Amino acid sequence: MKLLLPMTLLVLLSNLNSCKTDRSTKAVDPTSPAAAKAQLDVLRDSVDARWTKMTASDDAKIKSTDQVLRALEKQPGADKAQLKALARANDQLKNRRYDQQTMSASDKIDAYDAAQDSVLKAVYNLAMPAAGQPDATVQQLTNDIQTADGQVIGFRVNYDRAAKQFNNYIQLHQDALSKAGGKYTQLQPLPLFELKE
Repeated sequence: MKLLLPMTLLVLLSNLNSCKTDRSTKAVDPTSPAAAKAQLDVLRDSVDARWTKMTASDDAKIKSTDQVLRALEKQPGADKAQLKALARANDQLKNRRYDQQTMSASDKIDAYDAAQDSVLKAVYNLAMPAAGQPDATVQQLTNDIQTADGQVIGFRVNYDRAAKQFNNYIQLHQDALSKAGGKYTQLQPLPLFELKE
């Protein structure tokens, strides 16, 4: 009996060892429509993340501009009519802003930039007067606006990099994507901020 128990255990272990279990996952063919879809989705997520980051910065700039205008209205001797006109122009910026498709018309980007620059130039003149020290809150908000405004080009360059990768992938893997069906058969390149030569 003492010998039988270890022998039984040994037989069981050898049987377990000889059982094969296929725990490996099948590798996806990198040229398959499924692989092309997955890669394109990753590239699209990257484009969308950069777009979201860029528009969030722009939204924060618009919000800070609104806060500066409200703070300036409370100051004695403020030209309330001018400040209200600037606040209206600032409020309209989001509605005038281009999106990922309408930016294909570069004049839409130019019009938005000109409208925002016009508002910001007037705000800077009022918030940072040549004579006198501006309010600390106004000065901080104005500095934040200027910092965000200085980051616009960097955001656009980063967006273009991601969009170019997306566009190149569409071009190189057109056949696999068309076999994937659905929205993948009608893909169009994304417009870029970069002007075509």
